[in-house]
Amino acid sequence: MSTTATAETTRAEEIRVNSITLAHPWEWLRRGWQDLLQARRYSLTYGGVIVLISASLTLALVSGGMFYLVPFLAAGFYLLAPIIGLGLYQMSAHLERGEPLRYCHALEAWQRNQGQLAILTAGLMIIMQLWMMSNFVLFALLYTGISPPVERFFSTVFLSGESNTFVAASLSVGFALAWVAYAISAVSVPMLMDRPVDGFTAIRTSVRAVVQNWQPMLLWAALIVALIGVGLLTFYIGLFIAMPLVGHATWHAYRDLVPAAE
Repeated sequence: MSTTATAETTRAEEIRVNSITLAHPWEWLRRGWQDLLQARRYSLTYGGVIVLISASLTLALVSGGMFYLVPFLAAGFYLLAPIIGLGLYQMSAHLERGEPLRYCHALEAWQRNQGQLAILTAGLMIIMQLWMMSNFVLFALLYTGISPPVERFFSTVFLSGESNTFVAASLSVGFALAWVAYAISAVSVPMLMDRPVDGFTAIRTSVRAVVQNWQPMLLWAALIVALIGVGLLTFYIGLFIAMPLVGHATWHAYRDLVPAAE
């Protein structure tokens, strides 16, 4: 399977982006699985920590009578998953160079470019806030029934079938914002860990990679949603495997999409 480089760049200082095929996302999963097996002690520990944190947050919400916030917690997990996988990218980078592994790879990865990674994290959190605010605005404009109690908001509004206009608008806006978040983070997070570049250069490169390869990247997004979704729907147990697999595969996606630094 070949990866061909584009012949032009929009700016002289921009990093080149490769063109890929629909076969690449499946190859990323295969390589990611190999990394997971090779680094299973560290990868599965990483996945276990994610499961424990997710379960603890959910238990805290349920204990506090705020179970209605769990769907929003799941949506936030999707948006912040590129940052959550930092340590897994670092593991794959060490494996690629034949270097020994150790614990605290997430901290190591964060310290390599923490200022720019913090800016990108803030940007993803702003997108999450925009999604929540847009839902409030759409609810005020489109919902025609009596406003349900907060604890029954999700089940009454989204699952009852009585407010399809609002649900369709909410999902449409959510999909658009999720695609924006995906476009700016698909390549930028591993790039910021791997190279001394600024956040805007990394985001611009990530967007070009997604737009230029929109079909395979759409497939890759669908695979991520499916794998993480299985993890979430199994009361987070599936994240024990799904998150390390997606994290390692994301590193190989970055490697195929962006030529190695000279």
